[in-house]
Amino acid sequence: MTDIEHKNLSKQAIGALMMALQKSLMEQSDIVPVLEQFKVVDSPEGLVVLNPPLVKVNEDLTSDWDVVCDQPE
Repeated sequence: MTDIEHKNLSKQAIGALMMALQKSLMEQSDIVPVLEQFKVVDSPEGLVVLNPPLVKVNEDLTSDWDVVCDQPE
C-alpha cells in the first residue's frame, strides 16, 4: 500500500472555518461558496487560509467584527 501524504489544518484555518460557519448561520446562506473561495497555503503549523471570511455584526453595535490572523510570510 502507498503512503498518503496529508496536511493538517492550522488553528487559524480552523478559526476561518468556524467564521465561515458563523457567517452562513447569521446570513442564513450556503457555506459552500465561501469554502470554495478559500485560498490555502502550507505552513509549519499546517494549512493556513489567506483570505478568511469577514463577519460583520448588527449595525446597532458600535463596531464590526472580523477575523484577525497572522499571515504567512
